[in-house]
Amino acid sequence: MNNIIEIKNLNKSFGEVKAVNDLSFSVKEGELFAFLGVNGAGKSTTINIICAQLSKDSGQVLVDGVDIDKGADEIKKKMGVVFQSSVLDMPLSVYDNLQSRAALYGIVGAEFEERLKELCALLDLDDLLKRTVGKLSGGQKRRIDIARALLHRPKILILDEPTTGLDPQTRKKLWDVIYSLRKNENMTVFLTTHYMEEASEADYVVIIDSGSVSAKGTPLELKNAYTGDYITIYNVEEEKVKSLGLPYEPIRDAYRISVLSTKIATELIVKNTELFVDYEITKGKMDDVFLNVTGKKLTGGDGK
Repeated sequence: MNNIIEIKNLNKSFGEVKAVNDLSFSVKEGELFAFLGVNGAGKSTTINIICAQLSKDSGQVLVDGVDIDKGADEIKKKMGVVFQSSVLDMPLSVYDNLQSRAALYGIVGAEFEERLKELCALLDLDDLLKRTVGKLSGGQKRRIDIARALLHRPKILILDEPTTGLDPQTRKKLWDVIYSLRKNENMTVFLTTHYMEEASEADYVVIIDSGSVSAKGTPLELKNAYTGDYITIYNVEEEKVKSLGLPYEPIRDAYRISVLSTKIATELIVKNTELFVDYEITKGKMDDVFLNVTGKKLTGGDGK
C-alpha cells in the first residue's frame, strides 16, 4: 500500500509552548490509522496542519503525494473532517445544512439529490432531513456531521473523537458505516479516540506525547512490546495461585495472573497441568499499552 499521508520532522509552537516537536509518521492508503495522545499532546494541532487549517513552523506534510505548501486547496478536496465539536448550523434543517455544504464543492441540483440519497441510505437519514439540527440528539447530529464530511467523496476521512458521549448503539452504527466505507471505497480513516477498544481495531497506531512520537506499530506489536499476558484461572483455591509466585488479582469467580509473554504463560501451564484445568490466556489491552508508554491515562475532551 502507498502512503497517503506523510509527516516529516513537523514542528509547531504557540509562543513558548512546543505543540508539535519534530513529528514524523506515515499513513497508508485504505487503512484505519489511530492517532492517540492525552489532551495537549499535539493531536488536534497536527490534524489542523494536515487539513491546511493551521500553518506549520517547519517540516513537510504530503497528502496523496501533494505538498501542503504547494497544494493546500487540492488537499482540502481530498479530505472530509468530523471535528470533536459539531460544525453544523443549528437553526437550519438537516437538508439545508447538507445542501449549503455541498454547494461549496459545486455539488448542486440533481447531482446533490443523488449524493444525498446515497448518504441517507448509508447513514439512515431520511426521517431527519426536514428536522432542525438544533433539536436533534447527539447521535443524530454526529450522523449528520459524517454525512457532511462525505458529501464530496473524500479519499481520507479524519475523525476527531467521533464517538465521544454517544450511546453504544449509535457508536456501533457509526463503526458499521466506517467499515462499509473502507471496504467499498478503500477510504483511509484517520482516527483520534479515547476509547481503546476502537484503537484496538486499527491497522496501525501512533501514540504521541508532548508533540513527539512515543510509540508506533500495529495493536499486536504494541501489546507485545508494552504489556504482558494474563492467565485467568477458574475453580482454583487462592493458596494454589499464590504458590506460583507471580503477581495476580482476584476477579469475580477467578484469579488473573500476570506474565511477561505468551511463551512464559505456556511454560507455566505445562509445568502445572493439575492447576490449569479451566483457564484462558489474553493479551494486555491498549489501555495498558497507553499507560505504560506515556505514564498517563487517556481521557476524552478538547485540547491541542
